[in-house]
Amino acid sequence: MMIFPTMELLNGRCVTLSKGNLEDPMLWHVDPVETAKGFAAAGAEWMHLTDFNALQGDNSNEALVEEIIRTVGIPVQLGGGIRSRERAEYWIEKGAARVVVGTMAAYDPQTVRDMAHAYPDQIVLAVDVWEGLVMTEGWRQSGAFEPAAFVAAFEDAPFAAIKVTDIASDMSDLDAQLGLISGIAESAKAPVIASGVVRNVDDISRLKYVRNIAGALVGRALFRKTATLEEILATAQPEPEAVADFL
Repeated sequence: MMIFPTMELLNGRCVTLSKGNLEDPMLWHVDPVETAKGFAAAGAEWMHLTDFNALQGDNSNEALVEEIIRTVGIPVQLGGGIRSRERAEYWIEKGAARVVVGTMAAYDPQTVRDMAHAYPDQIVLAVDVWEGLVMTEGWRQSGAFEPAAFVAAFEDAPFAAIKVTDIASDMSDLDAQLGLISGIAESAKAPVIASGVVRNVDDISRLKYVRNIAGALVGRALFRKTATLEEILATAQPEPEAVADFL
């Protein structure tokens, strides 16, 4: 299972959110660039970066995001405010290994399908769910789409992955979150990445045995130091298969 250490940026600072609430972020007093480099030094093969300012139409983090992409030394999966083909291609040209689209998929699905075919290893579909419906506009607008139907509408699009977040679920109700995510993964054609379900190493141990889940975003656990990235990466590795002894 691929682990994506996750950084969320707001006004140039690293933050984490509770249930997607941008009005009350938890600020972390760390250097974003050095923190990203630390992910790579710990052995991560990818990282995920979300720009919350860009979600709100504010490009003030752009230089910082570009610096992270340019210097971190591992591929970056970038989300936040990518609502046009031009914006997606801008970040691909700047070196983002993948770009994440959600709102754009709801409002302009054909363009998203076209992008997925043009960049088959670089477009990730975001499925952000609140109380059973897909959210758009940076988790501020509830749509009319049920998650399974939303994903099914793109079954012909060769996405690099589908990122699924159950925004409404309390982190203590991991079973409910895993039920939603694994249900989507069951029928999805692309690999599914679980978001918002990792509090500690034990959650990784459970997650890696859920069918069809190919990866997980890990952010809060790292910033709150309830697990180290080294521990999480080690736990995510597949268990060696038993080999019979032959005499």
